Order: sequence, then structure tokens, then C-alpha cells
Amino acid sequence: MQKLIRRPFIALGCALALGLQACGGDASLPVGEAPPSPDIAAASTPLDAPVSRAALDGETDILAALQAIPGLTVVREGTTPLPGARFFILSYDQPVDHHHPEGARFQQRLTLLHVSTQAPMVLASTGYGISTSSSRTEPTFLLGANQLRVEHRFFGPSTPVPATWEHLTLGQAAADHHRIVTAFKALYSGKWVSTGASKGGMTSIYHRALYPNDVDATVAYVAPNSYGPQDPRYINFLSRVGDEACRQRIRDFQRDALSRRDELVPAMSLAAAAQGLTFDFLGMDKAFEFILLELPFAFWQYGSAELCPFIPTPGAPAEEVVWAMDGIVGLYGFADDSIYYYAPYYFQAGTQLGSYRSDERHLRGLLHYPRQYAPASLVPFSLEPYGFDHFAMPLVAAWVKTRGERILLVYGENDPWSTNAFEVRERNDSFRFFVPGGNHGSSISSLPDAERALAMEKLTTWAGLSSAKARASLAASVPATQEELAEMVRERRRGPPRE
Repeated sequence: MQKLIRRPFIALGCALALGLQACGGDASLPVGEAPPSPDIAAASTPLDAPVSRAALDGETDILAALQAIPGLTVVREGTTPLPGARFFILSYDQPVDHHHPEGARFQQRLTLLHVSTQAPMVLASTGYGISTSSSRTEPTFLLGANQLRVEHRFFGPSTPVPATWEHLTLGQAAADHHRIVTAFKALYSGKWVSTGASKGGMTSIYHRALYPNDVDATVAYVAPNSYGPQDPRYINFLSRVGDEACRQRIRDFQRDALSRRDELVPAMSLAAAAQGLTFDFLGMDKAFEFILLELPFAFWQYGSAELCPFIPTPGAPAEEVVWAMDGIVGLYGFADDSIYYYAPYYFQAGTQLGSYRSDERHLRGLLHYPRQYAPASLVPFSLEPYGFDHFAMPLVAAWVKTRGERILLVYGENDPWSTNAFEVRERNDSFRFFVPGGNHGSSISSLPDAERALAMEKLTTWAGLSSAKARASLAASVPATQEELAEMVRERRRGPPRE
């Protein structure tokens, strides 16, 4: 299994250490397309055949143009409140294994917000499933761009049947994106910008590292770089974030709740039943403990120091304690529906992407499942046969730092995921920003004035909007609606996307 998981990174590792020619590859190929992965290039079957632009000189009927793309199905045309735009739900035929494109295939769900074939294209990744609403990402409305949103393999209807888990790797997912870009680039001639938040940001970075020439720039939000399935560096971050009084209040809450397990587990059961939630996979007792272990991380990921006074003090009524657990972490996040929806993420976290370790030192003697809160406990089958690939993340991080060009990273100062932020170099025309006091919802718009201006200047230049005419067009772009802002927040929280 390890060989299958690591294979897409052999070329990347060679490129970092020796250069493509030294690895026996073609220096004209982007990293990830050089040998020893010629079988990925073989995925360029007739489904990848470019669409002729002869009929696209000016704006033609976009529906007809989409229907002419081999392998693409227009499922239906949806609605969008954006004036002059059109919105489509699509599916694209993909190989389950890009090393063997002649084998099993699956349909990958996409959505397209079409503005103009000459406008920039934003390639948006969620890293999970996608909503079929026409909401825009921040780069999309900042640039007045088209938007192609991609559902990650193994989520929602984009799941192979049978689900062969060894094909759920970031190399296979990057190849999905590569084929999609290849299919659509002949139709959309403007600059391409990839983007995503949280796991979507990670997905966009992995795609860029393996296929650096697919897009012109990348904007990744709150994208962590974890080493191992229980990375201890997060513990150090959580021991420093905020002030000591707030951190102590959180620790006291955890200890008090765990010491009242006999009282609080039944109270949580009642609250869960009222929401229609079941916990057959974890069991109520383990879910209760995992929620409390998650609580410090979730508090800083989604909250702020201003919310510390609302954390119940020891001895608070059971209903108040459960209300806080639900409000900060969410009972739903550990219920059966969520566990099964997120199983592909936990699989990836336990085999390649990594995750965080919870601090249990102050909870000794109170835990029934010590050191078990990890991705392997949240997947409905054993991860032991797959092992963990310790090479993937360091290789990606090294590429981003040394070779990554035109990359914009946005993190929140207080977001635990910023512990292991990717590093970039300005000499590569790449930049990293931290929103002061920001959490997992941090964005370009929430940056301080000077950094926001620099980020916008870079983004518009990379998107080919530096001319006076382009800037005038950009000024007329429609700003984000409240619904779109809310959707961006939902994408970064636990729970399947809303239809």
C-alpha cells in the first residue's frame, strides 16, 4: 500500500533534490508529470481532447460549449442571483486510478459559475463535498471571475463504487484536478487561480505542487501542514494562545465535565436525541470524551477570547455544560452521520495529511480512552494495512517553500491550524499573511489595510487584471452577499455542505 500512496511524490522528491533531468525526466514537464509517473500522463485519453475555440471567438452559448467537452455531463442548469451569469451542475468522467485509466471510473461532481470565457477562472476546492448553490469564494467575487468548484473524490456522489480506499491519495486527487483543468482550459482563456480554505486550501496546494503549470496562482486559506496523525506541535500552540486565565478556564471546564461523566453523559444523550443524532459508531461515552478533548482546539479555531466568560465554571448545571459542548464543538461532529460523511477525510489524515494531538496531561485519571482521539478511531475500518506516509507532507512543504511561485497564504493568528503554516518566499513572488486575532474564518478582506492592499495588488496582477480597463471592469464586480459570506464560514466547519 505504501508504494501506491507515495508514488506520485517520487518525481516531486527527485525534483527537489536533483532537478528533473537528474531524475531522468523531461525538464519541460511540471513536477509530478515526469517519470516515474508516465502512467498518469497516460490518463490523457480522448476524454481530455481539447474543445476547439473556433466557435468561441466572443461569447457563444456556454451550454453548447460545455456539452462539447468530452467526458463532461451537464446535469442541470441552476440559478444564480449574479446579473448576466449562468450556473451549472456538472459531472466529469474520471479514472479511479490515474495510473491505470483503462480501469474503473467514477463521476466527479463540479459546479460552474460562468461569467465570460475571457474572464479569469477560479478553480475552487473544498477538500470535501460541495454544495450545489452558486455561492462564490472570496477570490471569485474579488476578481469578478468565473468559478469552477470541484468535489473531492470519495465525497458525496463523487465516490467510486466500490470505494477502493487505496486510491484516496492526494496524488490521485491532484490528477483529478489536472484532468479537469486540461478539459476546461481550451474554453476559458483567461488566467487561472486555484483556491480553497482549510482542507480545500490543502488540496489546492497539493495540486499546485504536483502540477505547478496548471494554474497561474494559488490562494490558500488556513491550510495546515501537519506531520503525523498526532502532531504534538499543536499542543505547544494551544499552551500559548490567548491569555492564561482563559486557557485555565477551558482546562477547568474539561476536568469538571469529565469528573461528572455519570451525570453528563445521560444529559448529552437527551440533547442528542432532541436533535435526532445517533452515536452507534463511537458510543455515547467515547463521543462525550472526544468532544471534551476537541474543545480547546475548536474554541480557538472558531471562537475568540471574548467568548471565554461564557464557558461554564465548575459545578454548572448539566444542561449548561452540554449546551457549551454543543456550541463550541458541536454534538453533530461526532454523531454517526458526520463520522461516515467525514470518513474519507479521517482516512487521509491517518495515512498522509496528518492531524493534531490533544493535550491530555491535565486530564490523567479522568479519561477512559487515553491517546485514542486520533484519525484511526474515526474511520469505520482499520488503517493498519495502509500505514502512514511520512514523506508526503515534508516534500510538499519543501516545494512550497523553495519552488512555489505566485502563492498567497492567509492564516488566523489564533487559529490552531496556523501552528504549522506553510512557508513561502517573497523572491518567488509568494506571500503569507496572518490576520491579527483571526481564527479559521480569516480572509483577505480581514487583513490590516497595508497587507490587504498588497494581497489585492498581487491577486489582480496574477489574474491578469492589472490594466486600467481590467481594473475598471473589476471595480464593477458584484460584492459578496451575506449568504455567500455565511457559506464560506460553513465550508470551514464540521458538517456536510448544505444543498
